Order: sequence, then C-alpha cells, then structure tokens
Amino acid sequence: MSRLLDLLEEERRKLNQLGEASLKQAIPLWDNPEVQEQSRRVDELLARVSEIKSETQPRGTMMSEST
Repeated sequence: MSRLLDLLEEERRKLNQLGEASLKQAIPLWDNPEVQEQSRRVDELLARVSEIKSETQPRGTMMSEST
C-alpha cells in the first residue's frame, strides 16, 4: 500500500506540473491531451487506493460513526 501511495503522490506531482505548464501557455486543461491522460492515471490510482482501503475496513462500519 505504501508503494501505491508513493506512486499516487508522484503521479499527482506530474499532473500538477503539466497543469501549471498548460495554464502558463494559456491552454485550457480540458484541451490538453497530456493533462487529460495524466489525470486518468491519477484517477485509476485513486480508485485502486480506495478499493484497497474498502477491503481492509471492517464491514458494517463507517468513518463518520465516531460522532
């Protein structure tokens, strides 16, 4: 899980760098295929992390039950 989180953080950094470069060039993020592809990578990793977390969380418990 730690390796996956490290990879996610690295891919997020890449996405941020691509986004900043795109905006500096006045290219909308939705019109930049590199940004869109990197965003999909980040989304896929986030989905994997979420899936792993839901598998390890005990059934019948919710994070908001602490109130």
